[in-house]
Amino acid sequence: MPRIFDNIDEKLLTALQFTIPDSFRGDYCVGYFNLRGWKEISKLIDGWEGGEGKCCRLLVGMHTSTNDDLHRVLYHEEDTPIDLQTLSKAKKEAAADFRRQLTLGSPTNEDEAGLRRLAKQLREKKVVVKIYVKHPLHAKLYLHFTKHPNNPITAFLGSSNLTMAGLSKQGELNVDILEFDATKKLAKWFEDRWNDRGCVDISDELITVLEESWASEKPRPPYLVYLKTAYHLSAEAQAGIREFTIPDEFEKILFDFQKQAVKIAARYLDKRSLVLIGDVVGLGKTMMATALIKTFEQKYDDSTLIICPKNLVKMWEGYVHKYLDKAKVVSISMAKKLQDEQKRYKLVLIDESHNLRNENGRKYHEVKNFIARNRARVILLTATPYNKHYTDLSAQLKLKISADEELFIRPEVLIRNLHGEKEFKRKFDISANTIRAFEKSDVPADWQNLMRHFLVRRTRTHITRGSENFDKEKDRYFLVYQDGRRAYFPKRIPRSIPFQVKENDPADQYGKLYTADIVFKINSLHVSRYGLGNYVDPKSKTSPSKEEKALLDNLGKAGKRLMGFCRTNLFKRLESNGHTFLQSIRKHLIRNYIFLYAVENELDFPIGKQEQIYLDASIDDETGEESIEGEITPDANSKELAAKAKAIYSRYEEERKRGRKTYRWIGSGFFKAELKKHLEEDCALLL
Repeated sequence: MPRIFDNIDEKLLTALQFTIPDSFRGDYCVGYFNLRGWKEISKLIDGWEGGEGKCCRLLVGMHTSTNDDLHRVLYHEEDTPIDLQTLSKAKKEAAADFRRQLTLGSPTNEDEAGLRRLAKQLREKKVVVKIYVKHPLHAKLYLHFTKHPNNPITAFLGSSNLTMAGLSKQGELNVDILEFDATKKLAKWFEDRWNDRGCVDISDELITVLEESWASEKPRPPYLVYLKTAYHLSAEAQAGIREFTIPDEFEKILFDFQKQAVKIAARYLDKRSLVLIGDVVGLGKTMMATALIKTFEQKYDDSTLIICPKNLVKMWEGYVHKYLDKAKVVSISMAKKLQDEQKRYKLVLIDESHNLRNENGRKYHEVKNFIARNRARVILLTATPYNKHYTDLSAQLKLKISADEELFIRPEVLIRNLHGEKEFKRKFDISANTIRAFEKSDVPADWQNLMRHFLVRRTRTHITRGSENFDKEKDRYFLVYQDGRRAYFPKRIPRSIPFQVKENDPADQYGKLYTADIVFKINSLHVSRYGLGNYVDPKSKTSPSKEEKALLDNLGKAGKRLMGFCRTNLFKRLESNGHTFLQSIRKHLIRNYIFLYAVENELDFPIGKQEQIYLDASIDDETGEESIEGEITPDANSKELAAKAKAIYSRYEEERKRGRKTYRWIGSGFFKAELKKHLEEDCALLL
């Protein structure tokens, strides 16, 4: 009775690895051949001498993608001579399938070693590969020839292809055949097909594929690696430039760099239904966005709703009147009325979209729901897509894309740092291909990789570096209007502008504020929150965790520098004007009271590199921006500030529970009682 190899109880790979060392050659016929699957047996075949009768002959029967071409070449007329150039081209097309195999997945060192060994075996004729093109051949046969007189041929016959899955994964059925007459007939069956005119040798083509791949032993010049990287990174942008045309009325208005941006944005919008145009201020985002809307008006006959801050409504209405046929403008402050909007809008543009980064805000949900209800494509427009935390970006993307929607990319650096996707899923219990997965990463490279699929952003430096227009006489880059006029990029040269301070004039805000008393008070501030490392209590009753210890160590390293920076910043605000200085004073007060609230209630401190930004105030639901001016009056007393601090702290705790990584947290119990005393002294002085 033959043995059964189903890759459950018995694996075919194990049987081959046991049989090959006793053989001097082998004949394999399979439907599919995976180059990486070869590595599992390649080391054993290295022991064969190579050449006729001492090698592995591999016949692959299911290259259907190229069968038609080869069949047409080989069988169009029996008596017609074959054009060698045509045959060579067809063979290369067959090998292209193997080339595509090497572009899939992430290669490992083991993959590379296995492919290099295969290339060497092909060159030494230890392996010869042919494809069968006469008709589809889905057979799976492994023949091994030995010098044993009683068992000259061992055969394995069944369903396993020469792939990783076929050799070792479940769901196969194979048997071994040892009977002399049966194995002899199987060998003849293989020989007849190997020598058939419909069998084409592609060994040389495979060698070329491997030598031109990432597995080649020949190192690639860095410049070629750079060019290949640049090509793939810009492939989608190139596709957009080829596929889309600029509407006629904008052809003479836009500069070349703006036209390219519109075409690239159109590609993103068409493919993913979302694009964020984030060019810096002054490069014409509004005009580019208008041209983009017009492009989709013409292509899809879409109606567009433009949502913008109240102060931009008139500007956008002017653009609509001049350039657009099917667009309407509404203020973001009127977002509540979107639920009553009966007309269907298949395109929504949100200007100053960074204002909608507070996912808990009423306006955010009203706009998000409107987009979902209309199944609209979305154009986001902002010069500051990222201001404080990476979740600023994800919040804007989630206006259109669900947090758990399967994307085409993952936070690769985070996954690598966690030693693989399996550990990532164990830790977070979410799919790695989602925005929610990216929100677990603090790695800039992960967010850059995500945003390059949605963001079109250029800076002035980017534009000038790519410009051929340079005026040597003026030492400045310029753009050329359609009528030939030049628009020069300004050269920013800082200059000091001296002015007189009248110390005894009560109308002179500088004379009134910048006094010796004010300077003394600023220098007297403890600014304890910026030097928390100086207050760590070595006798704390609680032992810090590994993460907490690392955080406490970092606080100690940065303390003095941040304390000095804080005082310097107050002087800079003072030199700016009285309003901004008093604004900073109030912000310092509320931050201190938040920390005092945490100390008094034995709660954690919210800290981190963004602490000085995020503790400015509460979230304003109208814009999503941090706002304090309207909430804390100049004459606010300590009781009012304490109540406001408690409310703000509660909101940050809610963010913490939802997993938003705005800042890190450390227990207030790790610090000396002196910290509370200094916070109170600073509050008294600031008040």
